[in-house]
Parts: sequence; structure tokens; C-alpha cells
Amino acid sequence: FWGVVAIFVYVGGEVSIGSFMVSFLSSPDVGGLSEQEAGRYVAWYWGGAMLGRFVGAFVMQHIRAGWVLAGHAVVAVALIGVASMSAGALAMWSILAVGLCNSVMFPTIFSMALTGLGRHAGQGSGLLCSAIVGGALVPVLQGLLADTLGLQLALLLPMSAYAYIAYYGWRFRNLTE
Repeated sequence: FWGVVAIFVYVGGEVSIGSFMVSFLSSPDVGGLSEQEAGRYVAWYWGGAMLGRFVGAFVMQHIRAGWVLAGHAVVAVALIGVASMSAGALAMWSILAVGLCNSVMFPTIFSMALTGLGRHAGQGSGLLCSAIVGGALVPVLQGLLADTLGLQLALLLPMSAYAYIAYYGWRFRNLTE
């Protein structure tokens, strides 16, 4: 159950940040970039996720998955906090760096959630796959928050998602895999 919640909020947080990236980087308080320029920077977010996945695979050969997940999520919370409370290049590069933190989250949450399910692993896997609907629902909520509070404060929603993921990783850090 807790893994399903983690996948829901993870995909929701990842998609929310990615979906609002151009608007965030175009904001005069952040990058002041044109939409075209900002769009080019989005590749840094997704590219960071790809690069971090290779590094994360190596790291997880030496450190338990729950600890790696919790650590990445804590760093994501810090980066989003900086992006939401600062301006200029610091805010811009902080939000882009969250991509590196995303790198290990989905596969780690998925495998941790299936640990110990035995003959129920198929059902668990189906529920986990269904939980990706967070990527459709959370960005809508973030959009409402952005309209009400502004783009930077709306980042508190994905920040809370990553805080839950940090808790999940820490709470289940000693699962045997």
C-alpha cells in the first residue's frame, strides 16, 4: 500500500516539475528566459534523470535501496526548497538538478514495494502500475496552486511528495531484496 502511494506521489511530483519547467524558467524572478530558451533547458532535467540512473545503479550495488531512495528524496526536497525560495540562476539550476534525484526513484520504489509479496506480486505490480495516474492528477493540483500562490510556492506540492518518498525510503530501508 505505502509503495502505491509512493509511486503515485513520485510520478505526480516528477511530472509536475517537468510540466511547469518552461513556465518556471521563463519567470522573470527565475531565469527570465524566452519559452524557446527555457524549453532547451528542460533537457537538463530529463538528462539528469538518465545520467543519475547509471550512477545510481552503481551506488545501489554498495548501499541498500531504501537508504539510496531516502537520500535522493531528501536532496530533492532541499533542491525544491531552494528553487521555491530563491531567485535567478540559483532557483533555475536547483529545480533542474531535481532530475538527478529522480533517477533512481521509480525502479527503487517499485522493487521495494514488491519485496515480500510472494504470490501477490502480480496484483501488487498491477496496483503500482495504476498509481502512475499521479502524473495526471498532481500537475492539475499544482496548476491550481500556481494560479493561487504563484509558480514558486506551488513547488511546495512536489516538495511534499518527495518528503513522503524520503519517509518511505527511510521507513522501509532495511527490506531484504
